[in-house]
Amino acid sequence: MAKMTDLLRYLNSNKVDFQVIEHDPAFSAHDVAMATHVPEGEMAKAIVVRIDDHFWMAVLRSDQRINPQMIRRVFGAKNVHLAHEEDLEVLFPDCQIGAMPPFGHLYGLPVMVEEELADDDEIMFNACTHTKSIKMKFKDFRRLAKPVIAGFADSVVAMEFRNL
Repeated sequence: MAKMTDLLRYLNSNKVDFQVIEHDPAFSAHDVAMATHVPEGEMAKAIVVRIDDHFWMAVLRSDQRINPQMIRRVFGAKNVHLAHEEDLEVLFPDCQIGAMPPFGHLYGLPVMVEEELADDDEIMFNACTHTKSIKMKFKDFRRLAKPVIAGFADSVVAMEFRNL
């Protein structure tokens, strides 16, 4: 699944109110936030993580970074690694690399959401392309994706402070 048109059809068929936001090409969640004039903490990013032998989609705020030790604890896992670009090409053939939406379940991947993002009223994310994003209510995203909510990320600001 998931060309942009498929994603829009999926949201419409599930009676979700959403807004498509067009913007200049942006290749990171930080750049999308800048291009759409949205605070970085309100932009979500989807990152594929391999936990032991299974891929998961991790959804977190763009101003956060995945903490592999926290994921190991949450899942009782031995190995946690970010997916390789080649994996993304196979898992998301209809999306531009790095622009996959946070609906991992549409691709056969379970979804985990960082608990801080789950506190937000809205979620904004890439829509299969580097020039369009979607904004919608988090409660609708949660209803559709049925994610595991867990603490698995660190704030970039906190990480920079620790490195001083």
